[in-house]
Amino acid sequence: MSIFNSINISASALTMQRLRMDVVSSNMANSETTRSKMVDGVWQPYRRKMVEISSSNGSGSFASIFNDTVQSNTSAGSGVKVTKISEDQSPFKLVYNPEHPDADENGYVQMPNVDPLKEMVDLMSATRSYEANVTVLNASKGLLTKALEIGK
Repeated sequence: MSIFNSINISASALTMQRLRMDVVSSNMANSETTRSKMVDGVWQPYRRKMVEISSSNGSGSFASIFNDTVQSNTSAGSGVKVTKISEDQSPFKLVYNPEHPDADENGYVQMPNVDPLKEMVDLMSATRSYEANVTVLNASKGLLTKALEIGK
């Protein structure tokens, strides 16, 4: 186990949370975008994006990873990683606006499936997690500094 293990774990979490915040920002910025990409010759609205994460240790339940760590007497943590950024497949919102250039023959416009309330909750969650990891990083740094001072 490296003395920098806790710092590396926090760094991976900080990177992941920053990506979550970037994806939420992109979702909010495109919440009114009705022409994002072309599918079968037809423009589609922007689809909400979501970040999927996993443990860098691989898959498995908490109990199995914990038991493996205790039995092998090794370091359990290796941080988190982003496995992929996926698109939310929920249906688009239909809004009646016959004046819109993308309105269909009935006057309805397909709007992105971005819910600002969900995005704000995701942003608050990512921000709080980021702040918690900064606190852990500073605590680890303080412990390492104290340990080095004692060793003098």
